[in-house]
Amino acid sequence: MSNNIDLRNLDFNNSGAWPIQVKVGACVLLIALIIGLGWYLFVSDRRLMLQAEESTEIQLREEFQGKQGRAANLEPLKQQLAQMEVMLQQMLRQLPSKNEMPDLIVDISQTALAAGINNELFQPGAESQREFYAEKPIQLRMVGSYHQFGAFVSGVASLPRVVIMTMHDISLQPRDGSDGILVLSGTVKTYRYLDEEEEAGDSNTAGGSK
Repeated sequence: MSNNIDLRNLDFNNSGAWPIQVKVGACVLLIALIIGLGWYLFVSDRRLMLQAEESTEIQLREEFQGKQGRAANLEPLKQQLAQMEVMLQQMLRQLPSKNEMPDLIVDISQTALAAGINNELFQPGAESQREFYAEKPIQLRMVGSYHQFGAFVSGVASLPRVVIMTMHDISLQPRDGSDGILVLSGTVKTYRYLDEEEEAGDSNTAGGSK
């Protein structure tokens, strides 16, 4: 008797009459199909979700490490900022005060005269207050030699108070018909620090304007 089974002669409408070998094989194929579909529909999908979660976890871990590093550096940065603010206040306090400003302007003018410079124009303008300091423009026209201007700059630097002068629209040109004589014209600005009352007034003004 032959053990070969002709699958073409099987009656698929009457599977109960199939030979036992065919029934076992069909069950194995059915189970394999069910496992394959289950893997595709559930396990594979879960693997994709797991990969997405792992990627999110890596991203969150990197963000946490970055924030942790910034938090660790925050305190030293605060200390550096406090030190810089103290240094700024010390530097500002080296500038002339409100009461010293009029005498300082006279000293600047007298220093130019002492250096041999002719002050054809030396006119202080209206003062402007900034956040930490006040600036005062001075329109001037000075006539002198190169060495006289050098002596003037040196004399200003030797004044008791720190004098900061910035130049705006300054022109330095030789005077016509005069050998070695220069004409300095334009505007310079000198600065002073604000006292506590002035700073408080600026703070109140800024607060009221909001």
